[in-house]
Amino acid sequence: MGIWDAFSDIVEAVTPWSVVEAEAPAEDKEEKTEDESKDDDDADEDEEEEEDDDEPHDPKEQLEEECKNSAQCHPAKHHFDECVERVQQQESEGGAKEDCVEEFFHLAHCATACAAPKLWAKLK
Repeated sequence: MGIWDAFSDIVEAVTPWSVVEAEAPAEDKEEKTEDESKDDDDADEDEEEEEDDDEPHDPKEQLEEECKNSAQCHPAKHHFDECVERVQQQESEGGAKEDCVEEFFHLAHCATACAAPKLWAKLK
């Protein structure tokens, strides 16, 4: 086994576009009547509702949203909102010369830092 074989094996192993082969599901020979298909649809909807109820709620998004609007993150949110308005005005005049990535990350960092202790308290 040469170096090229090893290299091609590694490339083949990590390629996301590798071919996946699977068998098609077997088709039912009998066709369902309209009432049976409605009953199946109702059962599927009930199962989906039950699955939604079983999933735990992640409080992180809610805590971060509250922190974004809190007094602690007000300066970062103010700078982000001003930047967004400035960029929207520039786009309407013909082209934006900047973006608000830096301001967004400052706001996200502030919200995360504010929400972390509250999140840990809820998880304990």
